Amino acid sequence: MNRAPYTVSAAVARLWKTDAPLTIAGLAMLPVLTFAAAGLLLDPRLIAGAPAWLKPAKFAASALIYSLTLTWMFGYLDGWVRTRRHVGRITAGVFVLEVGLVCLQAWRGTTSHFNVGTPFDAVVFSVMGVAIVGQTIASGFVLVALWRQPFTDRALGTALRTGMLITLLGAASAGLMTQPTAAQLRDARESGTLPVAGAHTVGGMDGGPGLPGTNWSTAHGDLRVPHFVGLHAMQALPLVAFLMRRRRSAAPRTVARAAVSYGALFALLLLQALRGEPLVSPNPVMLALFAAWGALSIVGIWTAMAARPAGGWTASSKAAAVY
Repeated sequence: MNRAPYTVSAAVARLWKTDAPLTIAGLAMLPVLTFAAAGLLLDPRLIAGAPAWLKPAKFAASALIYSLTLTWMFGYLDGWVRTRRHVGRITAGVFVLEVGLVCLQAWRGTTSHFNVGTPFDAVVFSVMGVAIVGQTIASGFVLVALWRQPFTDRALGTALRTGMLITLLGAASAGLMTQPTAAQLRDARESGTLPVAGAHTVGGMDGGPGLPGTNWSTAHGDLRVPHFVGLHAMQALPLVAFLMRRRRSAAPRTVARAAVSYGALFALLLLQALRGEPLVSPNPVMLALFAAWGALSIVGIWTAMAARPAGGWTASSKAAAVY
């Protein structure tokens, strides 16, 4: 009966030992998430067509997952003490700042992103943008460390490296949202003001009909879809590696093909969003591309799992191999 609490507390203790500030920042998102969830129930306001506290809830959940995952990754980088320390503190500070500003703007009843309507709002958006760019650049040093770090578990090494690479690409895709749209520039020329600079919707205005929970557009392209999928590669691919632990001979090839599949999915979702197509309504071309991706992924991963290693490979004979 006490196994689950002990397991959770032991996991938190390991994360704390690895990087206490980043663990604190991640766990601090739990009360923020609780507060935002209460806001969703008690605060009827809408901001840009979405519940006022939906974005704070999503950002708190994302910061929680990212922070703890990155701390866990640090556990495989024993020889990179300075990199871990600097990246961990930068990430912790940026996430606390980012989520705090998102909550502040929700409390004020206005948008946090793309909002340059007043000097204060413009400063908030600029600070958030500079901070997250800095955090993304800092995370690039983790990718370098992972690539240079030897791994006895080839599958896990591949998962961590490719997962972080796709995560960084997913983070960088947010830059596509920050440019003023043609409609915004046209309105600015006519009115002499630019209250909103940037959008996550392609082919329409932000704030239209969206999917429940995520509010991803159901009428136009939405750059938040590939952004979300890309960011979570750092969890998805290591999960594949762990699921393959009992099949060590097939694990490296399976994880590698899963990484290619995941990267291809991110690219397809980004292409679909840039074409202005909603996730739930792909046109025939995109539908064919998704079908081809699905078929190739299934065949590739299935054959990787079914293949027998050449030369009688065994887990014991290769246990000391470093990759």
